[in-house]
Amino acid sequence: MNLPNSLTLSRIFLVPLLLVVLLTGSFPNREFWGLVVFLAAAATDYFDGYLARRRQQVTNFGKLFDPLADKLLISSCLIALVQLEAAPAWIVVVIVGREFAITGLRSMVAINGITVAASSLGKLKMVSQVVCCGFLIVANPNPEGLMFRTGQVLLWLTAIISILSMVQYFKVFWGRIGKATNN
Repeated sequence: MNLPNSLTLSRIFLVPLLLVVLLTGSFPNREFWGLVVFLAAAATDYFDGYLARRRQQVTNFGKLFDPLADKLLISSCLIALVQLEAAPAWIVVVIVGREFAITGLRSMVAINGITVAASSLGKLKMVSQVVCCGFLIVANPNPEGLMFRTGQVLLWLTAIISILSMVQYFKVFWGRIGKATNN
């Protein structure tokens, strides 16, 4: 277990804490603490990859669990935001559905010995998800405020970027799956 893998695991372990903070109505200053926990977890995504590459500590564990930890963090946060009525369920289903589809694609190509590296659009998708969730966490108590409306616009933008990146991944890797299975 190296530092990058420990950071990935910490992101996974921060998810239940995030949910407790966000979904416990009596939690004092829940929006502030929810944002702190969420941003701390999101920061581990940057640092685990950066450190793994810099220290040459890229592992199979990290390749498998880093994207899983990302999906768990974002999906859990978005589902909590649905419960808090800060995000419409249907748009969260679109975003989370994209995450499941890409996980399935990654699994299919991995079976055929192909690695799916994150694309620029995929990285933009993650950044947009983090920014969007951050806005919606902070703005939650005031659904009429500018922060909330900005969060809603960011949610739409995130959904669009999510769909575009999914199409890009499938376009690039679906053909490779066919070629690998025909050989």
